[in-house]
Amino acid sequence: MNCRHCQHTLEYKFVDLGSPPPSNAYIEPNNIDKPENTFPLRVYVCEHCWLVQTDDFVQAETLFSPSYAYFSSTSTSWLSHAELFVEKIIERQHLDENSFVIEIASNDGYLLKNFVQAQIPCLGIEPTKATAEASRALNIPVLERFFSEDLAIELVNANQTADLVIGNNVLAHVPNINDFVAGLNKVLKPRGIITMEFPHLQKLIEFNQFDTIYHEHFSYLSLHAVMTIFNHADLTIFDVEEITTHGGSLRIYACKNEAAKAQMPSVSKILNTEKEMGLTDLSIYTSFQLKIEKIKSDLLFFLQGLKQKGFSVAGYGAAAKGNTLLNYAQIKADLLPCIYDAAESKQGKLMPGSHIPILSPELLKTNQPDYLIIFPWNIKTEIQQQLDFLTHSKIVIAIPNIEVVK
Repeated sequence: MNCRHCQHTLEYKFVDLGSPPPSNAYIEPNNIDKPENTFPLRVYVCEHCWLVQTDDFVQAETLFSPSYAYFSSTSTSWLSHAELFVEKIIERQHLDENSFVIEIASNDGYLLKNFVQAQIPCLGIEPTKATAEASRALNIPVLERFFSEDLAIELVNANQTADLVIGNNVLAHVPNINDFVAGLNKVLKPRGIITMEFPHLQKLIEFNQFDTIYHEHFSYLSLHAVMTIFNHADLTIFDVEEITTHGGSLRIYACKNEAAKAQMPSVSKILNTEKEMGLTDLSIYTSFQLKIEKIKSDLLFFLQGLKQKGFSVAGYGAAAKGNTLLNYAQIKADLLPCIYDAAESKQGKLMPGSHIPILSPELLKTNQPDYLIIFPWNIKTEIQQQLDFLTHSKIVIAIPNIEVVK
């Protein structure tokens, strides 16, 4: 395979997680006997542009199907994050009823509903049917399409260029990242800006967050690699913020090259931090597999120990993170009988690969396990607050290592 950005041959493996099913391919119980689609989940690093990327085995249309089960509004902390961002960006960019905002991967309207409330015209671009319909129910106009340079040209021809283009946790999800970023440039007004949020590769490596690797994430992004890709599309990243979402993310601000915004000190600061950590050196990538093998072994040892001692255990949060971890460790219902999740779209289904049942958290009120493992560790504080009624269960996280947090 060649690099998705610079086309150099990929030689160096970062992670090999075997061949699990897609992490959001939840199973209906009546389909339990049908074969599952599985795909290799291998990640490589390009030593020329330092883009970290999955092997090419699965298409986006396969992953983001009409039944795609991830709804952003399930997380109250994420809703708050979106609301605060909208307040900030309206003031920073002086947006009003004469402005136009486009959000790519607008999901269920978790963010754009704040622009609708502020009476600022907006458009969501969202390929998955269920989440797009949820947005329309909030009076948000939605194009049910994958974003691309061709779609950007259609929007330009329809006089729908944007003062602000937003993309939260989508840049890592696109297989053709050059085409996607070229489309950002095209759909942007001459003085408009782009904001993109994405999990920071530096945090993934620093805190062993290998469970954030799944088929839906085609790329794992450093600021260095993203700047290279944006520069190739005649876009300049002039500011960047470190944010806490998804275990540590970056929010970049970009504009067309000719808009000539001065680069803020934050850009060089993070680039220097990445270089000091070794993100432009092969050794940090080629040694990562050993770290995740230890996490797998520790989790298996922990669960087997609980079973031998007669303790009950369950999981909380049927997240893609959990599926990556469970399938890599080959954990099934014999060690983890069930997982509770607040998303009604997942309840009653089975986890892909492991086939662990997903139940409503209401059942926890009458059936508290001795140990409860939280898989979406990035929102563990929010989850602990939701589960404050638990008096018996000990709360556990597995990343970056096994820890009883309560």
